[in-house]
Amino acid sequence: MSVRPYRDISRRVSRKIRVGSVFVGGDAPISVQTMTNTLTTDVAATVAQIRRAEEAGADIVRVSCPDEESTAALKDIIKQVSVPIVADIHFHYKRAIEAAEAGAACLRINPGNIGSADRVREVVRAAKDHGCSMRIGVNAGSLEKDLLEKYGEPCPEAMVESALDHARILEDNDFTEFKISVKASDAFLAVAAYMGLAEACDYPLHLGITEAGGLRGGTVKSAIGIGNMLWAGIGDTLRVSLSAQPEEEVKVGFEILKSLNLRHRGVRVVSCPSCARQGFDVIKTVEVLEDRLSHIRTPITLSIIGCVVNGPGEARETDIGLTGGGNLAKEGANKVYIAGLPDHTINNDKMVDHLVGLVEKKAAEIEAAQAARKAEEEARSETEEVAGAAE
Repeated sequence: MSVRPYRDISRRVSRKIRVGSVFVGGDAPISVQTMTNTLTTDVAATVAQIRRAEEAGADIVRVSCPDEESTAALKDIIKQVSVPIVADIHFHYKRAIEAAEAGAACLRINPGNIGSADRVREVVRAAKDHGCSMRIGVNAGSLEKDLLEKYGEPCPEAMVESALDHARILEDNDFTEFKISVKASDAFLAVAAYMGLAEACDYPLHLGITEAGGLRGGTVKSAIGIGNMLWAGIGDTLRVSLSAQPEEEVKVGFEILKSLNLRHRGVRVVSCPSCARQGFDVIKTVEVLEDRLSHIRTPITLSIIGCVVNGPGEARETDIGLTGGGNLAKEGANKVYIAGLPDHTINNDKMVDHLVGLVEKKAAEIEAAQAARKAEEEARSETEEVAGAAE
Protein backbone atom coordinates (compact mmCIF):
# COMPACT_ATOMS: atom_id res chain seq x y z
CA MET A 1 0.00 0.00 0.00
CA SER A 2 1.32 3.45 -0.94
CA VAL A 3 1.31 5.93 1.94
CA ARG A 4 1.55 9.67 1.35
CA PRO A 5 4.43 11.30 3.25
CA TYR A 6 2.98 12.54 6.54
CA ARG A 7 4.21 16.11 6.02
CA ASP A 8 2.88 16.35 2.47
CA ILE A 9 -0.12 18.65 1.97
CA SER A 10 -1.50 18.52 -1.55
CA ARG A 11 -3.17 21.88 -2.26
CA ARG A 12 -6.45 22.03 -4.11
CA VAL A 13 -6.02 23.19 -7.70
CA SER A 14 -7.59 26.62 -8.13
CA ARG A 15 -7.59 29.49 -10.58
CA LYS A 16 -5.08 32.27 -10.04
CA ILE A 17 -6.16 35.89 -9.69
CA ARG A 18 -4.28 39.07 -8.90
CA VAL A 19 -4.85 41.40 -5.96
CA GLY A 20 -2.62 44.29 -6.90
CA SER A 21 0.93 42.93 -6.83
CA VAL A 22 -0.09 39.74 -5.00
CA PHE A 23 -1.22 36.57 -6.77
CA VAL A 24 -3.90 34.50 -5.05
CA GLY A 25 -4.61 30.89 -6.00
CA GLY A 26 -2.90 28.54 -8.41
CA ASP A 27 0.69 27.95 -7.36
CA ALA A 28 1.00 31.27 -5.50
CA PRO A 29 1.99 31.18 -1.80
CA ILE A 30 -0.93 31.33 0.62
CA SER A 31 -1.22 35.01 1.46
CA VAL A 32 -2.01 36.50 4.86
CA GLN A 33 -4.49 39.35 5.22
CA THR A 34 -5.84 41.62 7.92
CA MET A 35 -8.24 44.54 8.20
CA THR A 36 -7.92 48.00 9.71
CA ASN A 37 -10.17 49.05 12.60
CA THR A 38 -9.52 52.79 12.51
CA LEU A 39 -11.93 55.29 10.99
CA THR A 40 -11.00 55.28 7.30
CA THR A 41 -11.51 59.03 7.22
CA ASP A 42 -8.64 59.33 9.73
CA VAL A 43 -5.97 58.89 7.09
CA ALA A 44 -2.97 59.23 9.41
CA ALA A 45 -4.25 56.63 11.90
CA THR A 46 -5.23 54.21 9.15
CA VAL A 47 -1.90 54.52 7.36
CA ALA A 48 -0.03 53.98 10.65
CA GLN A 49 -2.05 50.83 11.32
CA ILE A 50 -1.45 49.48 7.80
CA ARG A 51 2.29 50.10 8.16
CA ARG A 52 2.35 48.09 11.39
CA ALA A 53 0.57 45.28 9.55
CA GLU A 54 3.11 45.55 6.72
CA GLU A 55 5.96 45.27 9.22
CA ALA A 56 4.35 42.10 10.61
CA GLY A 57 4.32 40.69 7.07
CA ALA A 58 0.77 41.35 5.83
CA ASP A 59 0.41 40.63 2.13
CA ILE A 60 -2.99 42.34 1.74
CA VAL A 61 -4.95 44.75 3.97
CA ARG A 62 -8.69 45.42 3.85
CA VAL A 63 -10.16 48.85 4.62
CA SER A 64 -13.84 49.54 5.26
CA CYS A 65 -15.53 52.05 2.94
CA PRO A 66 -19.01 52.67 4.36
CA ASP A 67 -19.51 56.17 2.93
CA GLU A 68 -18.32 58.64 0.32
CA GLU A 69 -15.91 60.32 2.73
CA SER A 70 -14.19 56.98 3.29
CA THR A 71 -13.69 56.24 -0.40
CA ALA A 72 -12.33 59.77 -0.81
CA ALA A 73 -9.83 59.10 1.99
CA LEU A 74 -8.92 55.74 0.45
CA LYS A 75 -7.06 57.43 -2.39
CA ASP A 76 -4.73 59.22 0.06
CA ILE A 77 -4.23 56.05 2.09
CA ILE A 78 -3.26 53.93 -0.91
CA LYS A 79 -0.59 56.45 -1.94
CA GLN A 80 1.17 56.07 1.41
CA VAL A 81 1.34 52.27 1.79
CA SER A 82 2.95 49.39 -0.07
CA VAL A 83 0.51 46.49 0.34
CA PRO A 84 -2.51 46.04 -1.95
CA ILE A 85 -5.67 47.46 -0.40
CA VAL A 86 -9.06 45.74 -0.50
CA ALA A 87 -12.06 48.05 -0.21
CA ASP A 88 -14.76 46.57 2.03
CA ILE A 89 -18.12 47.44 0.44
CA HIS A 90 -21.61 46.50 1.60
CA PHE A 91 -24.77 47.17 -0.42
CA HIS A 92 -23.94 50.56 -1.99
CA TYR A 93 -22.64 50.04 -5.52
CA LYS A 94 -21.39 53.63 -5.87
CA ARG A 95 -18.88 53.06 -3.06
CA ALA A 96 -17.45 50.16 -5.07
CA ILE A 97 -17.03 52.32 -8.16
CA GLU A 98 -15.43 55.11 -6.12
CA ALA A 99 -13.06 52.64 -4.46
CA ALA A 100 -11.98 51.21 -7.81
CA GLU A 101 -11.32 54.74 -9.08
CA ALA A 102 -9.35 55.49 -5.89
CA GLY A 103 -6.92 52.65 -6.61
CA ALA A 104 -8.24 49.72 -4.59
CA ALA A 105 -6.71 46.42 -5.71
CA CYS A 106 -9.81 44.42 -4.83
CA LEU A 107 -13.45 44.99 -3.91
CA ARG A 108 -15.07 42.93 -1.18
CA ILE A 109 -18.66 42.98 -2.38
CA ASN A 110 -21.52 40.56 -2.93
CA PRO A 111 -23.01 41.40 -6.35
CA GLY A 112 -26.42 40.01 -5.42
CA ASN A 113 -26.76 42.58 -2.65
CA ILE A 114 -26.24 45.78 -4.63
CA GLY A 115 -29.51 45.93 -6.54
CA SER A 116 -30.27 45.82 -10.24
CA ALA A 117 -28.38 44.12 -13.05
CA ASP A 118 -27.40 47.58 -14.31
CA ARG A 119 -25.66 48.37 -11.04
CA VAL A 120 -23.76 45.10 -11.16
CA ARG A 121 -22.64 45.88 -14.71
CA GLU A 122 -21.41 49.31 -13.61
CA VAL A 123 -19.35 47.82 -10.78
CA VAL A 124 -17.90 45.13 -13.05
CA ARG A 125 -17.02 47.76 -15.64
CA ALA A 126 -15.23 49.85 -12.99
CA ALA A 127 -13.35 46.79 -11.77
CA LYS A 128 -12.23 45.90 -15.28
CA ASP A 129 -11.27 49.47 -16.11
CA HIS A 130 -9.12 49.84 -13.00
CA GLY A 131 -7.68 46.33 -12.74
CA CYS A 132 -9.60 45.35 -9.61
CA SER A 133 -10.35 41.82 -8.55
CA MET A 134 -13.24 41.03 -6.20
CA ARG A 135 -14.06 38.89 -3.19
CA ILE A 136 -17.47 37.37 -2.72
CA GLY A 137 -17.86 37.21 1.05
CA VAL A 138 -20.63 34.98 2.37
CA ASN A 139 -21.25 35.11 6.13
CA ALA A 140 -23.46 32.76 8.12
CA GLY A 141 -24.77 35.73 10.08
CA SER A 142 -26.07 37.60 7.03
CA LEU A 143 -27.43 34.99 4.64
CA GLU A 144 -30.14 36.01 2.21
CA LYS A 145 -33.72 35.75 3.48
CA ASP A 146 -34.82 33.31 0.79
CA LEU A 147 -32.01 30.89 1.66
CA LEU A 148 -32.83 31.04 5.37
CA GLU A 149 -36.46 30.28 4.52
CA LYS A 150 -35.39 27.42 2.25
CA TYR A 151 -32.97 25.77 4.69
CA GLY A 152 -34.46 26.95 8.00
CA GLU A 153 -31.10 28.06 9.45
CA PRO A 154 -27.56 28.90 8.42
CA CYS A 155 -26.00 25.65 7.19
CA PRO A 156 -23.17 24.63 4.84
CA GLU A 157 -25.55 24.00 1.93
CA ALA A 158 -27.11 27.47 2.25
CA MET A 159 -23.70 29.16 2.42
CA VAL A 160 -22.40 27.31 -0.64
CA GLU A 161 -25.57 28.09 -2.59
CA SER A 162 -25.26 31.78 -1.68
CA ALA A 163 -21.63 31.86 -2.83
CA LEU A 164 -22.40 30.17 -6.14
CA ASP A 165 -25.38 32.46 -6.75
CA HIS A 166 -23.15 35.52 -6.37
CA ALA A 167 -20.44 33.92 -8.50
CA ARG A 168 -22.93 33.23 -11.27
CA ILE A 169 -23.85 36.92 -11.42
CA LEU A 170 -20.21 37.87 -12.03
CA GLU A 171 -19.74 35.03 -14.53
CA ASP A 172 -22.80 36.27 -16.44
CA ASN A 173 -21.01 39.61 -16.71
CA ASP A 174 -17.86 37.92 -18.07
CA PHE A 175 -15.92 38.57 -14.86
CA THR A 176 -13.96 35.77 -13.20
CA GLU A 177 -11.22 37.67 -11.33
CA PHE A 178 -12.65 36.87 -7.92
CA LYS A 179 -12.13 34.78 -4.82
CA ILE A 180 -14.78 33.50 -2.42
CA SER A 181 -15.16 33.14 1.34
CA VAL A 182 -17.88 31.37 3.32
CA LYS A 183 -17.20 32.39 6.90
CA ALA A 184 -18.95 31.55 10.16
CA SER A 185 -18.09 32.04 13.82
CA ASP A 186 -18.83 28.34 14.31
CA ALA A 187 -15.68 26.52 13.19
CA PHE A 188 -17.60 23.33 12.34
CA LEU A 189 -20.04 25.24 10.12
CA ALA A 190 -17.27 27.20 8.40
CA VAL A 191 -15.14 24.13 7.69
CA ALA A 192 -18.10 22.19 6.29
CA ALA A 193 -19.07 25.13 4.06
CA TYR A 194 -15.54 25.54 2.71
CA MET A 195 -15.27 21.80 2.06
CA GLY A 196 -18.49 21.90 0.05
CA LEU A 197 -17.45 25.02 -1.86
CA ALA A 198 -14.03 23.54 -2.66
CA GLU A 199 -15.78 20.65 -4.41
CA ALA A 200 -18.26 22.87 -6.22
CA CYS A 201 -15.88 25.34 -7.93
CA ASP A 202 -12.25 26.05 -8.72
CA TYR A 203 -12.16 29.71 -7.65
CA PRO A 204 -9.51 30.67 -5.10
CA LEU A 205 -10.80 30.55 -1.52
CA HIS A 206 -10.26 33.14 1.20
CA LEU A 207 -10.26 31.32 4.55
CA GLY A 208 -11.46 32.63 7.88
CA ILE A 209 -13.41 31.88 11.03
CA THR A 210 -15.27 35.14 11.45
CA GLU A 211 -15.73 36.86 14.81
CA ALA A 212 -13.41 34.25 16.33
CA GLY A 213 -12.92 36.14 19.61
CA GLY A 214 -10.05 37.69 21.53
CA LEU A 215 -6.36 37.11 21.06
CA ARG A 216 -6.18 33.84 23.00
CA GLY A 217 -9.58 32.25 22.29
CA GLY A 218 -9.74 33.53 18.73
CA THR A 219 -6.26 32.23 17.97
CA VAL A 220 -7.18 28.75 19.17
CA LYS A 221 -10.49 28.66 17.28
CA SER A 222 -8.89 30.01 14.09
CA ALA A 223 -5.99 27.58 14.31
CA ILE A 224 -8.43 24.68 14.59
CA GLY A 225 -10.72 25.83 11.78
CA ILE A 226 -8.24 27.35 9.34
CA GLY A 227 -5.64 24.70 10.14
CA ASN A 228 -8.15 21.95 9.43
CA MET A 229 -8.86 23.36 5.97
CA LEU A 230 -5.24 24.05 5.11
CA TRP A 231 -4.28 20.53 6.17
CA ALA A 232 -6.92 19.26 3.72
CA GLY A 233 -5.29 21.35 0.96
CA ILE A 234 -8.03 23.99 0.89
CA GLY A 235 -7.27 27.70 0.96
CA ASP A 236 -5.37 30.30 -1.05
CA THR A 237 -5.42 33.30 1.28
CA LEU A 238 -6.53 33.79 4.88
CA ARG A 239 -7.45 36.24 7.57
CA VAL A 240 -7.45 35.44 11.28
CA SER A 241 -10.31 37.56 12.68
CA LEU A 242 -9.42 38.60 16.22
CA SER A 243 -10.59 41.25 18.65
CA ALA A 244 -7.00 42.47 18.66
CA GLN A 245 -4.76 44.78 16.69
CA PRO A 246 -4.39 43.92 12.97
CA GLU A 247 -0.69 43.06 13.28
CA GLU A 248 -1.61 40.36 15.81
CA GLU A 249 -3.89 38.76 13.21
CA VAL A 250 -0.98 38.72 10.76
CA LYS A 251 1.38 37.13 13.26
CA VAL A 252 -1.11 34.36 14.07
CA GLY A 253 -1.77 33.78 10.37
CA PHE A 254 1.90 33.20 9.68
CA GLU A 255 2.24 30.95 12.73
CA ILE A 256 -0.57 28.75 11.39
CA LEU A 257 1.13 28.52 7.99
CA LYS A 258 4.54 27.85 9.55
CA SER A 259 3.11 25.09 11.72
CA LEU A 260 1.87 23.29 8.60
CA ASN A 261 5.07 23.91 6.62
CA LEU A 262 3.03 25.84 4.06
CA ARG A 263 4.92 29.10 4.32
CA HIS A 264 7.90 30.31 6.30
CA ARG A 265 8.58 33.88 7.35
CA GLY A 266 10.85 34.96 10.15
CA VAL A 267 12.06 33.01 13.14
CA ARG A 268 10.23 29.82 14.12
CA VAL A 269 10.85 29.29 17.81
CA VAL A 270 10.74 25.77 19.24
CA SER A 271 10.57 26.06 23.02
CA CYS A 272 9.69 23.94 26.03
CA PRO A 273 6.99 24.82 28.59
CA SER A 274 9.75 24.77 31.25
CA CYS A 275 9.96 22.85 34.54
CA ALA A 276 12.10 22.62 37.66
CA ARG A 277 15.03 21.34 35.55
CA GLN A 278 15.36 24.59 33.59
CA GLY A 279 18.78 26.24 33.59
CA PHE A 280 17.30 29.67 32.83
CA ASP A 281 13.88 31.36 32.82
CA VAL A 282 12.54 29.80 29.60
CA ILE A 283 9.21 31.65 29.54
CA LYS A 284 10.74 35.11 29.95
CA THR A 285 13.58 34.32 27.54
CA VAL A 286 11.19 33.22 24.78
CA GLU A 287 8.95 36.24 25.34
CA VAL A 288 11.87 38.65 24.97
CA LEU A 289 13.37 36.79 21.99
CA GLU A 290 10.10 36.74 20.07
CA ASP A 291 9.81 40.50 20.51
CA ARG A 292 13.44 41.29 19.65
CA LEU A 293 13.49 38.97 16.62
CA SER A 294 10.18 40.11 15.14
CA HIS A 295 12.02 42.20 12.52
CA ILE A 296 13.65 39.11 10.97
CA ARG A 297 11.89 38.02 7.78
CA THR A 298 14.30 35.31 6.65
CA PRO A 299 13.10 31.81 7.64
CA ILE A 300 15.25 30.57 10.55
CA THR A 301 14.59 27.96 13.23
CA LEU A 302 15.60 28.56 16.85
CA SER A 303 15.18 26.08 19.71
CA ILE A 304 15.07 27.27 23.32
CA ILE A 305 14.99 24.29 25.69
CA GLY A 306 15.54 24.62 29.43
CA CYS A 307 17.41 21.39 30.11
CA VAL A 308 19.35 18.52 28.52
CA VAL A 309 16.44 16.04 28.40
CA ASN A 310 15.09 17.18 25.03
CA GLY A 311 17.42 20.08 24.31
CA PRO A 312 20.12 18.35 22.26
CA GLY A 313 17.56 16.48 20.16
CA GLU A 314 15.61 19.66 19.34
CA ALA A 315 18.86 21.55 18.65
CA ARG A 316 19.85 18.96 16.04
CA GLU A 317 16.78 19.96 14.02
CA THR A 318 17.16 23.75 14.19
CA ASP A 319 19.56 26.35 12.77
CA ILE A 320 20.44 27.66 16.22
CA GLY A 321 19.70 26.02 19.56
CA LEU A 322 20.07 26.75 23.24
CA THR A 323 19.97 24.09 25.95
CA GLY A 324 20.08 24.76 29.69
CA GLY A 325 22.78 22.74 31.38
CA GLY A 326 21.79 22.87 35.01
CA ASN A 327 19.34 24.58 37.32
CA LEU A 328 18.66 28.28 37.79
CA ALA A 329 21.40 28.56 40.38
CA LYS A 330 24.08 27.23 38.07
CA GLU A 331 25.45 29.87 35.71
CA GLY A 332 27.39 29.37 32.50
CA ALA A 333 26.25 25.85 31.69
CA ASN A 334 23.86 26.78 28.84
CA LYS A 335 25.03 25.23 25.60
CA VAL A 336 24.63 26.88 22.19
CA TYR A 337 24.22 24.71 19.10
CA ILE A 338 24.93 25.88 15.55
CA ALA A 339 23.56 23.86 12.61
CA GLY A 340 22.67 21.04 14.99
CA LEU A 341 26.10 20.68 16.62
CA PRO A 342 27.26 21.85 20.09
CA ASP A 343 29.39 24.96 19.60
CA HIS A 344 29.96 26.90 22.84
CA THR A 345 28.47 27.84 26.21
CA ILE A 346 26.94 31.10 27.41
CA ASN A 347 26.00 32.65 30.77
CA ASN A 348 22.41 33.59 31.55
CA ASP A 349 23.05 37.33 31.72
CA LYS A 350 24.54 37.47 28.19
CA MET A 351 22.29 34.86 26.64
CA VAL A 352 19.53 36.90 24.99
CA ASP A 353 21.83 39.50 23.38
CA HIS A 354 24.08 36.69 22.19
CA LEU A 355 21.21 34.73 20.58
CA VAL A 356 19.81 37.82 18.89
CA GLY A 357 23.25 38.46 17.40
CA LEU A 358 23.55 34.87 16.18
CA VAL A 359 20.13 34.94 14.54
CA GLU A 360 20.77 38.30 12.86
CA LYS A 361 24.12 37.04 11.58
CA LYS A 362 22.52 33.86 10.23
CA ALA A 363 19.77 35.86 8.53
CA ALA A 364 22.36 38.15 6.89
CA GLU A 365 24.31 35.13 5.63
CA ILE A 366 21.19 33.54 4.13
CA GLU A 367 20.11 36.81 2.50
CA ALA A 368 23.61 37.35 1.05
CA ALA A 369 23.67 33.82 -0.37
CA GLN A 370 20.22 34.31 -1.89
CA ALA A 371 21.28 37.62 -3.44
CA ALA A 372 24.42 35.99 -4.88
CA ARG A 373 22.39 33.15 -6.41
CA LYS A 374 19.93 35.60 -7.89
CA ALA A 375 22.73 37.71 -9.40
CA GLU A 376 24.36 34.57 -10.80
CA GLU A 377 21.09 33.42 -12.37
CA GLU A 378 20.46 36.85 -13.88
CA ALA A 379 24.00 36.96 -15.30
CA ARG A 380 23.60 33.47 -16.75
CA SER A 381 20.26 34.40 -18.27
CA GLU A 382 21.74 37.58 -19.79
CA THR A 383 24.67 35.58 -21.25
CA GLU A 384 22.30 33.05 -22.79
CA GLU A 385 20.18 35.85 -24.31
CA VAL A 386 23.28 37.46 -25.86
CA ALA A 387 24.45 34.10 -27.20
CA GLY A 388 21.00 33.40 -28.62
CA ALA A 389 20.89 36.80 -30.35
CA ALA A 390 24.36 36.20 -31.85
CA GLU A 391 23.21 32.91 -33.40
